[in-house]
Order: sequence, then C-alpha cells, then structure tokens
Amino acid sequence: MQYNPPTFDRRALIAIGVTLVFWASSFAGIRAGLESYSPGALVLFRFLVASVTLGVYAVLTKGVRRPRLGDLPWIVGGGLIGITVYHTLLAYGELTVTAASASFIIGAVPIFTGLLAILTLKESIRSRQWLGIAVSFSGIGLIALGEGGHLELEAGALLILLAAFCTSIYFIIQKRLLRYYKPLEVTCYAFWAGTLFMLVFLPDLIAELPAAASGPTLSVIYLGVFPAALAYVTWNYVFTRTTASVATSFMYLNPIVATFIALLWLGEVPTLLAGFGGLLALAGVIITARSVR
Repeated sequence: MQYNPPTFDRRALIAIGVTLVFWASSFAGIRAGLESYSPGALVLFRFLVASVTLGVYAVLTKGVRRPRLGDLPWIVGGGLIGITVYHTLLAYGELTVTAASASFIIGAVPIFTGLLAILTLKESIRSRQWLGIAVSFSGIGLIALGEGGHLELEAGALLILLAAFCTSIYFIIQKRLLRYYKPLEVTCYAFWAGTLFMLVFLPDLIAELPAAASGPTLSVIYLGVFPAALAYVTWNYVFTRTTASVATSFMYLNPIVATFIALLWLGEVPTLLAGFGGLLALAGVIITARSVR
C-alpha cells in the first residue's frame, strides 16, 4: 500500500504559527523572569507549572500510558539531560546573553544532532554538510565574541552552546522512545522526570517567590503554560497534519521571530557583530538541512 502523507491545511499552518510564536517568545520570557528569580528557581517554577498543565491534559485526554520498566533509564536520562540540564544552562546563559542571540545559538541544535547521529548511528556526512557546520559554528563564534559589544569571549554564550548540545542528546534519546511511545507520552515523561531533578532548587524558589515582582512571576507562569506545555500539544497536532520535513522547515524562522519579540518585549537590540553571527549561524543550519533532503 502506498503511503500518502497527511494533508497540509490551514489548521496545520495556524498550529505551526502558534508553536513558533510560543517557542520564540520563551527566550525573552526567560530574560524577563530573571529580573526577580535566580536561574535555578526560574526553571523549577516554570516546569512545576508545565508539569501540572501537562498532567491535567493527560488526565482529561487519558493519552498517557505507564512506561515500560525497561525504558525507565532512557526516560530518566532524557528528562535529566533534555529538560533539567538544558533549561538550567539556558537560564544561566541568559543572565548575560540577549534573548535574540540565545535563540540563534539554540538554532544550531540540528548541527549537533547531525554530528551525534554520525557517531551513534554511523551515518555518513557529505562535504556540503561539513560546509554548513563550519558556517554555523563561525556564526556562533561571532555571537560569543560580540555579545558584550566588544571582542571578548562571552561565557554565557558558551553555556547556551552546551545547552544546545544537551538537547541534541535528548533528541537522540527521544528518537529511541518514539518507536513505542506517542509524542505526548515522551513529552510528559521528560517534563515530569526533569522537574524531579530540579527540586534541588526548591529552597531558592521558596525564598525568592514571596519577594518577586508580579511581572517576572507572570512571565515564568507564561513560560510554563505556553512555550513549555501547550506548544508541545500544538506541535504534536502539526505532525498529524503534515510531514516532519515540512513542519521542521518552519522552525528556521524561530530565531528571527525571537529577535522581534525580544525587541518588543524587552527593548533588546543585538550588537552588529552578534546579529551578523546569528544570521551566519542560521545560514549554516539551512545549508546542512538542505544537503540531507
């Protein structure tokens, strides 16, 4: 029987747009939340909200099964690396790196994922892919040098680069789990496991929450409900309406949208060097992606 891919319609386009805006806004939301919260308290608060939101959704839809015992190491490891470590590093990185530059660095995730696939899945790599990787990392280097407005290596950018590497590892783990579990199940398992590890920041959250301003608090609640929880639901819907290659092609717009949101929300304007580096990093990702199609 010939496989016919799902039809790409207006509802799928709306779902992609909603997901894109939510995920792009998360970088500005983190910067806003850091005005009252330390990075650890912020990520715990965010994922407590996200875990409860997904828990309610899972109960109402009855869409989450109990995981198999043999898959628990992968589930726990994915939650630790892809949720706890990734989001903690990202939050610490955004103490000094603008939201726009952070989004461009995270945009290099497909580069890391491709390299990991070569190492773990023994996939080959073409010369054009190497070109894309070189271009992308050159752009990230310019961001790291230009974030402070002068030629000085920015440690926060390196933390975010490490965060991008961590989420790439999570994507490899996720690919294994998706052989048996639904996307919603994998998301819930990762969020719940990752949140448990974040409880080490509970004393910080208890100390900071009463004194926090309402603006940063609402920003963190927004991060938990929309970019962290609901965006995954809309993204899952997208994959029921179109192919993965079509859906993910829209994500190249994410850093551009994040830059405009940061400008409107925070008034952040990236430096010329960091802005050029961001565009260069995005170009490298696109070159690499097109070479494998």
